[in-house]
Amino acid sequence: MSQTRTIATAAAAAVATGLVAYAIYFDYRRRNNVEFRRALRREERRKARLEKEASEAEGIAHRQKIKAAIDAAKEEGFPTGSDEKEAYFLEQVQNGEVIGADPSKIFDAALCFYKALKVYPTPGDLIQVYDRSVPKPILDVLAEMIAYDPTLKIGAPSFTAAPEGADEMPTVGLD
Repeated sequence: MSQTRTIATAAAAAVATGLVAYAIYFDYRRRNNVEFRRALRREERRKARLEKEASEAEGIAHRQKIKAAIDAAKEEGFPTGSDEKEAYFLEQVQNGEVIGADPSKIFDAALCFYKALKVYPTPGDLIQVYDRSVPKPILDVLAEMIAYDPTLKIGAPSFTAAPEGADEMPTVGLD
């Protein structure tokens, strides 16, 4: 048993010594070899560029997914009667809340909330409710969906004149 322990200790010491020696060698090359420093900087820039390209590609794919989902929802159609709209609205909001509980289904939850928003008579008011009750990641996706759909009329509040002391137009509140 003692011999096994000695061998294990020696092996661990050899590995540790090798790691320390490599760190010292690497540091020496980094400090004294101009070409080595250039290669390190090139590799760092290459990795940064690849990460940026991957991020851009991911963003493009996300926007395409949103466009496809919105187009499919429009193609599917929305109810036109008031009772049908109310039932559809309640169903979509309930589905959005249930699906939104799972963090991996943020997109699907946002789509449900978008569909509910599409049939709601005053979407601006509903957005303010969403702003207070819907988690931020879902709101972010929902905001992108709203931005893609030009037929969705968020509009300003129904008052005609700005209240006294108000210098700016009220906003939707999706921040």
